[in-house]
Amino acid sequence: MGFFKKRVNEFPTPYTVTAAVKEGGMETKLSMLIMGLGNILHKQALKGLLFLAAEVAYLAFMIANGFHCIAMLPSLGSVQQEEVWNEALQIYEYTSGDNSILILLYGVATVIVTLFMFYLWRETVKSAYQAECLDKAGKHVKTFKEDLKSLFHENIQKLLMTPSLTFIFGLTVLPLIFMICMAFTNYSKMDNHLVLFDWVGLENFRTLFDSSSILGSTFWSVLAWTIIWAFFATFTNYIFGMILAIIINRKDTKAKGFWRFCFVLSCAVPSFVSLLIMRTMLQPNGAVNVLLRNLGWIGADSSLPFFTDPLWARVTVIVINIWVGVPYTLLQLTGVLQNIPNELYEAAKVDGANAVQIFTKITLPYMLYITTPYLIATFTGNVNNFNIIYLLSGGDPVTNLASTAGSTDLLVTWLYKLTIDKQYYNIGAVIGILTFIILAIGSLLTYHNSKSYKEEGGF
Repeated sequence: MGFFKKRVNEFPTPYTVTAAVKEGGMETKLSMLIMGLGNILHKQALKGLLFLAAEVAYLAFMIANGFHCIAMLPSLGSVQQEEVWNEALQIYEYTSGDNSILILLYGVATVIVTLFMFYLWRETVKSAYQAECLDKAGKHVKTFKEDLKSLFHENIQKLLMTPSLTFIFGLTVLPLIFMICMAFTNYSKMDNHLVLFDWVGLENFRTLFDSSSILGSTFWSVLAWTIIWAFFATFTNYIFGMILAIIINRKDTKAKGFWRFCFVLSCAVPSFVSLLIMRTMLQPNGAVNVLLRNLGWIGADSSLPFFTDPLWARVTVIVINIWVGVPYTLLQLTGVLQNIPNELYEAAKVDGANAVQIFTKITLPYMLYITTPYLIATFTGNVNNFNIIYLLSGGDPVTNLASTAGSTDLLVTWLYKLTIDKQYYNIGAVIGILTFIILAIGSLLTYHNSKSYKEEGGF
């Protein structure tokens, strides 16, 4: 029994907020109101003063601006900009009024700061409880200098992650939450809701899902084309890249490095340059149509409708994407092929397997097992492949003048047009949210049901 007690005492005390509430002394409980008090009373004065300074700064911010920012969130402002005649200057002046964009932004930022302060409060309570336990047990309580030294040793993750997390919350999380909130407002050019707007709940989602409306019908057609595009753009690149990789990787192929260099050379040219050149070449009076006219393959006054016919435009962007994307797939699959054990091939040949059986039973399963995460990431990237569509066709051709999207527009390019060209920021935010939900659920389900996940490390 004595040995058991000794072993139990070797485990560290769980310094949690719950334990601090139940077992902490009065100084620890008061630390929940006056941050840092427990540290100050237990030989960590400087650390406690820093906690107290953080609390004072937060309360000062909340009194000066924070409470007002949060109080304005439910209404997003109500004071309209007004025109007032100035008798002294004999001119009209405009009052500023409320700006719903700033109200929403400042409100979201205040909520994030409050959540961060809540996390700091929890750490303060746990730190006060730890200092109390160590001090009352007669053990050593770390000084501020020792805490700083620990940031370069056992707590180095806190030192390295704090700047990164600060930028992530400031430049990623805050804009993301702001965009999500925007989807539930009427922030758009419609009815001049660009300065002062209101919450509308799920109205924007209902509008987008209503197939009888222009926006609704456009959404479903663009979504269907986005999925078709992503499928063909992903698997055509994969199939052609796999064929090239297998051919070049054969033992009988001479000068393997030269052939890889020829196909990979296009990677050295920025993709937007290649796309703009191809776009120019495929215009009605571009190099390709001019060459076909000179060869007599098409009429002197005619041209192939690469970007003027919806079907031609869609096929064109898929074919050009193959030319742009195959070199990257070739590099990926070459590495996979070179890591397949030769013993598998030799054993298959001894058993009498032919080339087709070796490919279907060894090469293809191994490649799919290794590259399933790559395929999922590529499919996701193609759903959001802004450059290919925007630089090649610009989403054109537009067959319905009432629509805000063209025949080759993806969700991401349509979102760009809605926000930049039409200023329908609320609908654009809804599309961004739906794109994320579709991709997140699809990617997780696909990967969770793949052999790469189920049989990890078992190939």
